[in-house]
Amino acid sequence: MTQTDDRTGTGLALFPPAFRWGVATAAYQIEGATAEDGRTPSIWDTFSRTPGRVHLGQTGDVACDHYHRYAEDVALMRDLGVDTYRFSISWPRIKPDGTGPVNPRGLDFYDRLVDTLLAAGIDPMATLYHWDLPQTLEDGGGWTVRDTAHHFAAYAEAVYDRLGDRIRTWTTLNEPWCSAFLGYGTRDQAPGRAEPASAFLAAHHLLLGHGLAARALRAAGAREVSVTVNLTPVSPRDPQDRHDVAAARLVDGLHNRIFLDPIVYGRYPADMLEHTARFTGLDHILDGDEELIGAPIDFLGVNYYAPTHVAAKVGTPSSDRFPGTEGVEHPDPDLPVTGMGWPVEADGLRRLLVRLARDYPSTPLMITENGAAYPDSAEDGRVADAERVDYLRTHLLAAHQAIQEGVDLRGYLAWSLMDNFEWAYGYDKRFGLVHVDYDTQTRIPKDSALWYSGVIGRNGL
Repeated sequence: MTQTDDRTGTGLALFPPAFRWGVATAAYQIEGATAEDGRTPSIWDTFSRTPGRVHLGQTGDVACDHYHRYAEDVALMRDLGVDTYRFSISWPRIKPDGTGPVNPRGLDFYDRLVDTLLAAGIDPMATLYHWDLPQTLEDGGGWTVRDTAHHFAAYAEAVYDRLGDRIRTWTTLNEPWCSAFLGYGTRDQAPGRAEPASAFLAAHHLLLGHGLAARALRAAGAREVSVTVNLTPVSPRDPQDRHDVAAARLVDGLHNRIFLDPIVYGRYPADMLEHTARFTGLDHILDGDEELIGAPIDFLGVNYYAPTHVAAKVGTPSSDRFPGTEGVEHPDPDLPVTGMGWPVEADGLRRLLVRLARDYPSTPLMITENGAAYPDSAEDGRVADAERVDYLRTHLLAAHQAIQEGVDLRGYLAWSLMDNFEWAYGYDKRFGLVHVDYDTQTRIPKDSALWYSGVIGRNGL
């Protein structure tokens, strides 16, 4: 709703009373301590040590040293006023070989983190898989093999057994499209394989892992179970051109519907099954798999960063990110871009949320990541990041408009709490609300952090 501020006479875009405000991070990006207390290498440890894969050969060995500085970071969140902290749990900390006995020292860290969050009045939201597959499992085929999905469910059970009494909300996977298509199809991310068929196999087994873990969590007593997908509104260059429309439909299928339909409805879209069969056959999809994938969830996590624009053009080679899209080009839209080169279109978030509410009406939504990287630096103890403030403001207004249009949106989590190891970009890109000096590990809340704190305090803009 919108109401008038008695002090200023301006309109306030207020969010629902129970709206959740938070920040998000991921284990490999912030924790460091990659060889401490029994943790073994993940695929990202291996990938970052492979020459040419990560900016300047940087790794997450130290990152933000959150493993040792978590209390300081929780204090930063408390000062921001967030009520929810979405973090991920490192699989190789918990089960060093991916499948065997639980490592109690790994769980001890998350015990301490969760207790510190609760003492600060912050609700912990745990993501079980944010891309750090134990290398031992990748050596056996990784997400291209079915057993990995079952190992994931067993790992989820082990984590819940230790932390389930204090964590209300559990997210199974983060961005399976990235894990499958960037990890196994393009070589852009770990494990760095460029095999289109493997990308489709990985996508299915990630979804199967989600379904198995969701059922295991629910059986163990989990109160809220979710999964987070990175989604994008796909727009044809000419909405009146049937070829452009068909191109947009195909890319939407490969980025959005191939995950959304099985998660929400327990079935793959027919056109995506036909497309997948070009690369794999369909022998890897067994009877009952789609029903397992469609395990009930309490909300769908939505990560949004940028829109996608496509057009049909004869002779265009297929994009590695979307196997089998010959004849589809990706024109650059006339939009400003972030430091990542991603186009900025806040209304894309509104359109995406409205589309989800229309096509998947029984599923509540939460924005589990949204943010932007810009080149910023600390000057005299301050980080002035007006571009990030504007990005967050316009996207929050878009989310508010979606709620006004009837979308059941439960919360907003900014990416990210602090600057961190940005995957293949190393430490070159900064998404944080809090600036990190990687040499000294000094944290400085940016202007965007102070602005966001004000939004949380008002429950609106």
